[in-house]
Amino acid sequence: MEPSDSYTPTKQLDLNQDPNRLLFAYWVPNVSGGLVVSKIPQKTNWDLASNVRYAKTAEAHGFEYALTQIRFTASYGAENQHESVSLSQALLHSTERIKLIAAILPGPWNPTIAAKQIASIDNYTNGRIAVNIVSGWNKSEFTAVGQWWLEHAERYRRSNEFIRALKGIWTADSEEGFSFGGDFYQFRNYKLAPKPLQKPHPEIFQGGNSDDARKNGAEVSDWYFMNGNDLEGFREQIADVKERARKVGREGQVKFAVNGFVIIRETEEEAIRVLREIQGKADTEAVEAFRQAVQQAGASTGNKKGMWADSKLEDLVQYNDGFKTKLIGTKEQIADRILLLKSLGVDLVLTAHLHYEEDLERFGKEVLPLVRKLEAAGRGEDVEDEIRRTGDIYRKS
Repeated sequence: MEPSDSYTPTKQLDLNQDPNRLLFAYWVPNVSGGLVVSKIPQKTNWDLASNVRYAKTAEAHGFEYALTQIRFTASYGAENQHESVSLSQALLHSTERIKLIAAILPGPWNPTIAAKQIASIDNYTNGRIAVNIVSGWNKSEFTAVGQWWLEHAERYRRSNEFIRALKGIWTADSEEGFSFGGDFYQFRNYKLAPKPLQKPHPEIFQGGNSDDARKNGAEVSDWYFMNGNDLEGFREQIADVKERARKVGREGQVKFAVNGFVIIRETEEEAIRVLREIQGKADTEAVEAFRQAVQQAGASTGNKKGMWADSKLEDLVQYNDGFKTKLIGTKEQIADRILLLKSLGVDLVLTAHLHYEEDLERFGKEVLPLVRKLEAAGRGEDVEDEIRRTGDIYRKS
């Protein structure tokens, strides 16, 4: 029997049965330093045993995805880094339902190796692996391992070819194989076996804010990751990528995910005090180094809009502008804001936390079931209603 004949999608928890539900993911802390670049004490560890515990906790409470990070060198407060694909595989072998999104960096990675790795892991784990293609922002990381540091548009053009190559390798006819003549990658009748169990292929995530990133999202990605933003920023970005997808015949084929840092407390004032403490104890040297690196990386974009072009120093204390998503307050406030994001067109919320030892479980027990209850009552569908309820928090300041 061919492997594809035996693939049965994993049955989700009872609270995750609605096909129109919003999906939840969490950042895997597979690098040291936690998910904020701050000297505030964090109950978050980066070792395998801790990450297995976090994955099992998340899975048990309704998270359906987890995203591993890709780093090849120490940067942005992360002195140690576990490799993303192998760590993802380790977590998959310790869980039953959750899907791991493994970050992959074109340049150090070749699509041949990535396609083979991911196809094998897909077979090992009954179709529970996805990829996040990261075009790169850290010049020193590339030069340290002998890779050319391409200009911004060229990095995203390489990623575009990388994704097309992955798709082609995974879906090519078994007799003819995959052939491709790109500027960065070339293949001639390459045949991969076994193919991934997931059809047509494992999900492909990709993100950014520039025109180049939006072009890739529209043309070749299954999912488009967004940083935190304000109300109009979210609406403009989603509308733009959707229109670009429509123009290339991919209308309705791109889903949207947003990054958000979560702080749940009994009162909004308590949650904001925690935020202020995180920012007040920021590792300013590391944050400033990151700011300079990403400004350089995005300076060559056609619209001067790299991923962090509008970010202030206090925003950069958290990966990917997670504070801007405003998931900071009571469980009711956070649920309302999540439903507003859903009404805007967001399909998945990627969460980060200060204390993984406690906060993943708290989100799963307090916020996620509340979102499901409100979804069942019809919330998250009427964008104007959701804006009236909670939209002011996202107005441009």
